[in-house]
Amino acid sequence: MTIAFTDVQAAADRIAGHARPLVPAPLGDGAFDGAFGEAEGWLALEFMQHTGSFKARGAFNFVSSHIEAGLMPDAGVVIASGGNAGLACAWAAARHSVQATVFVPETAPAVKVDRLRRLGATVRQVGSEYAEALVASQKYAAESGALESHAYDHPLIAAGAGTVMEEIVQARPGVDTVLVSVGGGGLFTGIAVSAREHGIRVVAVEPERCCALHSALQAGAVVDVPVDSVAADSLGARRTSEMALEWAGQDHVRSVLVTDEAIVSARQALWDDRRLAVEHAAATALAAVTSGVYSPAPGERVAVILCGANTDPGDLTRSARLLP
Repeated sequence: MTIAFTDVQAAADRIAGHARPLVPAPLGDGAFDGAFGEAEGWLALEFMQHTGSFKARGAFNFVSSHIEAGLMPDAGVVIASGGNAGLACAWAAARHSVQATVFVPETAPAVKVDRLRRLGATVRQVGSEYAEALVASQKYAAESGALESHAYDHPLIAAGAGTVMEEIVQARPGVDTVLVSVGGGGLFTGIAVSAREHGIRVVAVEPERCCALHSALQAGAVVDVPVDSVAADSLGARRTSEMALEWAGQDHVRSVLVTDEAIVSARQALWDDRRLAVEHAAATALAAVTSGVYSPAPGERVAVILCGANTDPGDLTRSARLLP
């Protein structure tokens, strides 16, 4: 099961007019000067997407494609999610008047669960992590006949996510490198497929204690990994997809790890310097640069994808009083 650039192009046509256009923002001054040095940095503000994350793109592509093919059952669609994929699935289903049932861990942030219900989804909370919710969703699909979607491991989901890269290229021609946070690998896979077509390097960034893709690369096969990171609510996949592993082995891709401390610091800096409230998963990509794990070369043009903002911003205001 894999995807090609033509799948990303088809997804772009399918979601045109339904997804919000990507908003790019320059990093030309402020707290990030030292990290980017003489490189040119841009933030891809994909957290402004419907439902607060890039996942709306893949979900719409998945639901729309199945409806076009006459393959959407009366029982609707079911998905397991840490939160963001479920929100996207519920939104896409509602856009097509399709019932959505979403399984999330009991640890899913309340802000995500509340939004799921407001979108009209039936929410079922099972277990303490994504893997347990996934097993429960698979059982439900088998019993109900509902169409089983996936948070990241499906070609239509990954192809939809890849449209982010297409819009980065359109908005900022000449980009050399894109940094992307990695959980299960759906966004990474789509980005890697599109990036290769345009001759762009990809840096796949994961938390040290939540690194399914990096571990798979080291093992040469998909493996289960422990999940224990501040970003685990969005990046907490116990294993990556075969698609992601295949694309991570391409010569235009580099895999790096960042500490939880670096993630928290990058997220706080986005708030302090730009008043951008993002989830820890979104700050993970930026943390690769701010922590020095990835150092852009002079003149390099770097796009950093801020992938989601379904978070409680209450812990970001602690340093607001220090600002002039």
